[in-house]
Amino acid sequence: MPSFPPALAHNAIGEVLPDVFVVSGAMETVLMDLDWNFSRNMTIVRDGERLILVNTVRLSEEGLSALDQLGTVTDVVRLGALHGRDDAFYLDRYKAQYWVMPGLTPEDNAPARLLGEAGASPLSNSTVFQFRTSNIPEGVLHLNRDGGILIACDALQNWLGPDEHFCDASRQRMEEMGFFTPANIGPVWLQAAAPGAEDFTRLNELEFRHVVCGHGQPLLDTAREDFGATFRRLFPS
Repeated sequence: MPSFPPALAHNAIGEVLPDVFVVSGAMETVLMDLDWNFSRNMTIVRDGERLILVNTVRLSEEGLSALDQLGTVTDVVRLGALHGRDDAFYLDRYKAQYWVMPGLTPEDNAPARLLGEAGASPLSNSTVFQFRTSNIPEGVLHLNRDGGILIACDALQNWLGPDEHFCDASRQRMEEMGFFTPANIGPVWLQAAAPGAEDFTRLNELEFRHVVCGHGQPLLDTAREDFGATFRRLFPS
């Protein structure tokens, strides 16, 4: 039997927009020789009977039962270089199609399709935005519905404050690093990726009202204006 990282604590699946669901769970890792405990989000998009998982978070048996009640998992999407811990679990469990951004090495070298190649996407009426200037691969899914929805990984974050998945040391460090800022560009991603302003100019030209992030709360209705203000603040012309 294949061995996968265990399921960590997580919240219940919640519907944040029609057929768009989010579940927040714990992440435990070591960075800069320090232990970190913080939260991360999996986004689930339902397309008919199909379920597309973005930024996977392994769920408990109870959580998997709730997931299966929503539909059938057919696709797993990896948008960013710094995520992917639980992709292999879902690929094995559901025999799903794997999608990754160009430049990413699929987890466990699983067969994968490239997002955005000749317009390729697992979702109808959607496009894939690719950061062209960043040092590490990163993308955003753009769903052309409900006024426009962006599904992001690490580049766009909306952490309003720490939650129950944080340890005290991580909370303190991340407060000092500026993580808990609405409509933010992820501080660690910004440092590692070193993207140019032109990527965010292109991103803000898309039509969208909502952003569902890999970290933090969904930002609904005012996302384009709020993130646009952040882009201008961090990349003044």
